[in-house]
Amino acid sequence: MVATHSKQRLYPTRIDLPETTRAGVIEILNHSLATTLDLKTQVKQAHWNVKGINFYQLHELFDEMATELEEYIDLIAERATVLGGTAMGTARMAIADTIIPEFPLDLANDKDYVVALADRYAPYAKMVREAIDQTGALGDADTADLYTEISRAIDKRLWFLEAHLQGS
Repeated sequence: MVATHSKQRLYPTRIDLPETTRAGVIEILNHSLATTLDLKTQVKQAHWNVKGINFYQLHELFDEMATELEEYIDLIAERATVLGGTAMGTARMAIADTIIPEFPLDLANDKDYVVALADRYAPYAKMVREAIDQTGALGDADTADLYTEISRAIDKRLWFLEAHLQGS
């Protein structure tokens, strides 16, 4: 569910999308921004705290994943401002509008960290795919394309996480 920032001031732009389209897309972008910010901080939480036989490998993987999410945060936020909106990107804004649950603090081993992240990447991937459809339906193919780029990478990261869980 997208939180309502609707009374958001739209800045003038020469981009030829109607104001109602831009407002709807900015709403979707800000919802995604909140969830992406939250997911990045949770991946960093795992990066800092993972322990176990696969520590080094997972520590490095989680850092790569967080860096990748940082790139998506920037793409999403900048797209919102390109369309004349305001990127809603503080930690408090993210908490108020994220779709993923808080990261557990009672994890016992490296596998638990992988499970926790997979359990967060899966709904995130679903949200991104929904954003592809929503922004496409609103008539913004460029934003739908941005989400398609993110979707491919997130699915690949989910595969990386799930591969650690197979055969165990």
